[in-house]
Parts: sequence; structure tokens; C-alpha cells
Amino acid sequence: MRRATKRMYALVDCNNFYASCERVFDPGLEGRPVVVLSNNDGCVIARSQEAKDLGIGMGEPIFKCRDRIDAQGVVVRSSNYTLYQDLSRRVVETIGQFVPDIEVYSIDEVFLDLAPMAGRDLDELCRTIRGTVRQWTGIPVSIGVGTTKTLAKAANRIAKRTPESRGVHRFPEEEPERIRTLESIGIQDVWGIGHRWARRFLDLGIATALDLTRVPPMEVRRNFNVVAMRTALELDGVPCQELETVVEPRQTLVRSRSFGEMVADWTDLSEAIATHATRA
Repeated sequence: MRRATKRMYALVDCNNFYASCERVFDPGLEGRPVVVLSNNDGCVIARSQEAKDLGIGMGEPIFKCRDRIDAQGVVVRSSNYTLYQDLSRRVVETIGQFVPDIEVYSIDEVFLDLAPMAGRDLDELCRTIRGTVRQWTGIPVSIGVGTTKTLAKAANRIAKRTPESRGVHRFPEEEPERIRTLESIGIQDVWGIGHRWARRFLDLGIATALDLTRVPPMEVRRNFNVVAMRTALELDGVPCQELETVVEPRQTLVRSRSFGEMVADWTDLSEAIATHATRA
């Protein structure tokens, strides 16, 4: 059963951030396919939408896609983290002009607490933020709004994938649209559900975000852990994650992925390790 809540969060996510930063530095790249390489120029760690449309994969070793890059006129850039960090700081400062309570979640993602903005037209506010960030920094962003951080993350994904949203989407709260939207989200696409958990959920017959909300929370906790339970509750509109406006220094950093098949080639393995280390 859903619980009433007055919380409202937004997630501002910079689109194709590293590639967008390269376009700010070189406006002539606008509209052209762009890829950014890892520290050792070994593999792709960022792609413009045009490069994605050409089928160039995230983490793909450059030697494997060199022929496609040359044939399609893809622009290749080495990573420039000083530039990316500076533009990230400017994006955050711009957002801070509109909303005081923010959480810098990553170099290209910022959560906002919209509760203090109650009474304002939140859709219009988000569109103003989006337009101002683009005007002041040159970085395009998408914004998702929801009553929990998990729903804001899901709404952001929808904003990126539906042109009619014009970069801003609010997760629906009224039935039956809420049900339809939850049903359209695969369990593997829920924030916080990794590949390993997704496989386990699928084995239990839980294939969508809607399916997860229909499992009793304590059952989710018994089969997984408290984090999974909180994710299920957040999908059902119950806030379980507060905004972290003051972030404690991390003691460890983890970025885990698994290969879909056995890897016997040392080059493939080393490039994958380099990609994950770079992104971490």
C-alpha cells in the first residue's frame, strides 16, 4: 500500500557528459559523432548520441571499432578530466542559483530537494534550470522529478528517451499512469539493481519495477537485503533516502561489472580493467 508523502526530488543528469564537454571546448563538434577515450586511449568511455547511434559500445576497445570510426568520420578525443571537473563545478553552481539543497551524486549527476519549492510550478522551474545550465555552461541536461530519489532517477531515464518530454519528466503519481510507467521499467533498469540482483529477481518472476512494488517489503529484505527493500519502497513512493548535502569522504570506491562470457584475451581484459578504473 502506498503511503502519502510530501517529498519531491529531482535528478539533473548531464547528457553524454564527457562528449558534451568536448563540444563546449570545440563547438565545431556539434552534431558530429564524438567518442572520448580512457586515460591510456585504449577504450571508449563516453559517446555522443550520434556515436551511440552508430553502434559504438561503452568500454569498447578502440582497436575493435577503429574501422567504423574511420569510415563514419567519428571524432576521437583523449580524456581531459581537468576540463570535465571544471564544467561539472559550473553546472552545480548554476543549479545552486535556483535550488539551495543539492547533492552532488557524481561528476555528471545532481539530486535536488524540491520540497522548499512547494507552491511553485516545478515543471517550469526545471525547464528554467535546464535552459540556464545550457546557456551558462553549454552542457545539455535532462531532469527527472519524483517523490523519491529512485523515482526521480527513473523519470530522468524517461526524460532522456522521450523527445516529447523536452528534457524534463515528472514521474506520474496518479493511477493508472503510475502503474503503466512502473510496468514499462525493466527490473534491470531500476536504480540500485545490478546485473546479479536482476538475474535473481527474474528467477523469482519479478521482471518489472511494478512487480517489485507488489512484493511485501520484508520478503524483499529476507531474499536480498535492506538496500533492496528500500529500493522497492522508493519505487512505491515511500522516501527511504534523504538528500546528502554534506558528503563524507569515501573510504573505498567500487565499480563492479561482470563479463557476459569467458574472457581469454589479455588485451580485452586489460582494456576493461582500465575502463572501470578510469570511471571509478
